[in-house]
Amino acid sequence: MSTTGAVPRMSVAVGDEITISPSELRELGEQMQRFLLEYQFAMQEVETKLAILREEFVHMHEYNPIEHVTSRVKTPESLISKVERRGVEPDVDSIRREIHDIAGVRVTCAFIRDVYRLFDLLTQQDDVTVLEVEDYIEHPKSNGYKSLHTIISVPVYLSTGRIDVPVEVQFRTIAMDFWASLEHKIFYKYQRQVPAQLLDDLKSAAVTASELDNRMQQLHVQMHGEQPATSPINLREIREVRERIRRV
Repeated sequence: MSTTGAVPRMSVAVGDEITISPSELRELGEQMQRFLLEYQFAMQEVETKLAILREEFVHMHEYNPIEHVTSRVKTPESLISKVERRGVEPDVDSIRREIHDIAGVRVTCAFIRDVYRLFDLLTQQDDVTVLEVEDYIEHPKSNGYKSLHTIISVPVYLSTGRIDVPVEVQFRTIAMDFWASLEHKIFYKYQRQVPAQLLDDLKSAAVTASELDNRMQQLHVQMHGEQPATSPINLREIREVRERIRRV
């Protein structure tokens, strides 16, 4: 059965309630499962690409720019909630077209140079298509948030043929990741109604995290010198990658 078309809408009315038959409910569940599997497979493709890069760096260059990788696919409940918030039509084609962060991968690096290096190595692969890029490292959000976000499309080969599936990939340093994790916990605790003083403290902490990133990178260079292009990306290459990001 095709995964395109409208999500089944059931309309058997009983009093003021709308009920669905067991067969219709089963069909709806199977369709959602197939749809989310596409994103799970795409996420695994990206994870494999990153794992290969990490192994190559470790064995061939004696340097590992990837500290850790995390990933997730939105749950059906989370996806439905976002569809409702965004006002997206509740059919598979509209969801596929309008929502690009159903599958997400986060790559944490030690240094800012590694962020741009890994972005470049991943997105230059010939089966990866860059759909969107947001460089919040060069242009932080107003609250101090820093990260490099990209939406890429990767091919997934199913029994029905090839399908290109979007995956959101975030690249950030350890300091950026720590700050973002703390901010998320604070906003969750206060149900997004965070006191002004705490917001100011968060912004100050973001500045401190940025200074730490720069200082740690300087210390790394002092210890090891400027590394060749196969290790941390050099400043000239950072500028080149940023220019490529602007052209996306």
